[in-house]
Amino acid sequence: MKTLKIFITRRNLLSLIFLTLLFFGFLSQASAQKIELKLGFVTAATENDPYYITSKKIAELVETYTKEKYKVNLFPSGQLGNENEMIKNLTMGTMDLGVITNAPTGAFIKSFMALDLPFIFPNEKVAHAVLDGKAGEMLLEKLKSLNIVGLGYSEGGFRHMINNVRPIKAPEDTKGIKFRVMTTPIYIGLFQSLGSNAVPMPWGEVFTAVQQKVIDGLEIPIPVIYANKYHEVAKYLSLTGHTYSPLIIMCSEQRWKKFSSEEKEMVKRAAREAAVFERSKLKDIISDILDKLKTTGMAINDVPDKKPFQEAVKPLYKKFEDEIGKDVLDTIIKARDTSK
Repeated sequence: MKTLKIFITRRNLLSLIFLTLLFFGFLSQASAQKIELKLGFVTAATENDPYYITSKKIAELVETYTKEKYKVNLFPSGQLGNENEMIKNLTMGTMDLGVITNAPTGAFIKSFMALDLPFIFPNEKVAHAVLDGKAGEMLLEKLKSLNIVGLGYSEGGFRHMINNVRPIKAPEDTKGIKFRVMTTPIYIGLFQSLGSNAVPMPWGEVFTAVQQKVIDGLEIPIPVIYANKYHEVAKYLSLTGHTYSPLIIMCSEQRWKKFSSEEKEMVKRAAREAAVFERSKLKDIISDILDKLKTTGMAINDVPDKKPFQEAVKPLYKKFEDEIGKDVLDTIIKARDTSK
């Protein structure tokens, strides 16, 4: 009887060892199935930054909808390169997802330049209606030529002028001021039309350039001013609202092809819902940030009469019509006018 007890104990011990190994084997297999995705953006990972809000929400939703089969890792502050480089990374498949400013996208696909035309949208509501409709889908389809899948548009907001020379209330106030602009023809043409000095410069160099007085200022959405501490180096903020800045949510086609049909719907849903979430949150953030900027001593002025600015830049529409494509520009303008 004693020998039998020992035999049973040994058998139970072997069973326990077997089950333990099996359990850890399942854990290891589950861990191995979690696929990591790289999502890059160029700005700082701060709670009020539009790029970060969008990216963080996409990551949360993708992980939730796929039951954590995918882990989305965020790479802020240009860790995966500047925006031109990130677009190339997406094309090559060395990066999975990106939240990219519209202007650099226009350097690769000219049709996107239409969205950078000054005063193309009168307000956010109209911009959302156009971008979420057929006109916006038409543009996203064009990303396929870069082996990129366009998932939707979140929002950088309207761009305004900040500088260390003077408040901007009329086009002539910009004369002689050295404004950093994105390295795209429309942004350069915009400031040249107003009579200021346009200085093309990559984003990563801008803060130091303002700080060291290499340039006098730049144009930028309000949340990005505060998130990236530009109120510490620039004195004047003029609410020109000259350009609306959509943020394009992109996915590498190489990664996209690896998703199942169901996963593709999940990722697209995550992107669209993240965009709606970010846009809604941005409204309150902008109001709050303006109050905070005032307390820092930044001088903020409204620009109630934008007609002189609109007249000054009007020739840009005709100048870039051929590059953008007249059919594309007409489609966007028609969608805008019917959405007012």
